Amino acid sequence: MAPFITLLLAFAFVFGLLIGSFLNVVAHRVPAGTSILRESRCPHCDTAIKPWHNIPVIGWILLRGRCATCRAPISMRYPIVEAFTGVAFALITWWVLVTVTTRFASGPSGLTTAEWWAAAIVLVAFFYFAAISIVLTLIDMDTRRLPNSIVLPSYLVAGFLFGLVAWLTADWASLLRAGIGMAALYAFYFVLRLVRPGGMGGGDVKLAGVIGIYLGWIGWGALTVGAFAAFVFGGVYGIALILLRRAGRKSAIPFGPWMILGAWTGVLTGESIGRWYVNLLVGT
Repeated sequence: MAPFITLLLAFAFVFGLLIGSFLNVVAHRVPAGTSILRESRCPHCDTAIKPWHNIPVIGWILLRGRCATCRAPISMRYPIVEAFTGVAFALITWWVLVTVTTRFASGPSGLTTAEWWAAAIVLVAFFYFAAISIVLTLIDMDTRRLPNSIVLPSYLVAGFLFGLVAWLTADWASLLRAGIGMAALYAFYFVLRLVRPGGMGGGDVKLAGVIGIYLGWIGWGALTVGAFAAFVFGGVYGIALILLRRAGRKSAIPFGPWMILGAWTGVLTGESIGRWYVNLLVGT
């Protein structure tokens, strides 16, 4: 079993590298309104980039961070995003193997075929969530926008994948909880935007619903911790900017990255923190 897990994690890492390369393209072209299907070209000399120069991370290293034709510098963000996505996909695979398969196991003999398929679909769902998390963070940091072309289809993707999981495992309670999480977070952010229109963008409201689906599917602890953590991270960042005199009290900052960081805090630690807090209350 150990060699299989190692091979699976290695495959997830390499797959993540490839997806990370694509996310760099999406983050650059979607805000610019450029087709993501167009061949890669140097933004300085417009020369087509050779396929072997597009190999994630390795291509940048071989080129020493410069275009092969005009020698213009290539941002280090490209290999960092690729490597980060590779690591993220490997960690998500490990998380699914450790937590999700245990959750699906209906008996001591291990997972049934349907449950293995369900676990694989959950893996795809969280790969997708990781991909949009990374690309939306990049876009929001660059443009302070969360494009509808990425956020809105995520509702359909998440609903379809978790619907399949519920059908395979008969775990309709988790699907219902995901729906409640979606509605609750969307409504919460919608009200915040009504109360303070300049403090919350429409993209944040739409993204909140997507985050609610994923956190709600995992559990109430993940939903609560993930939602709360976003404001903690965003608040700390805002206070730091004020103390460093790089922003004022009324300065607008992109909140999407902190929503996403909070969401992944909820995914990875929310249930554990939730159980700890409940036990603390019961103990007192």
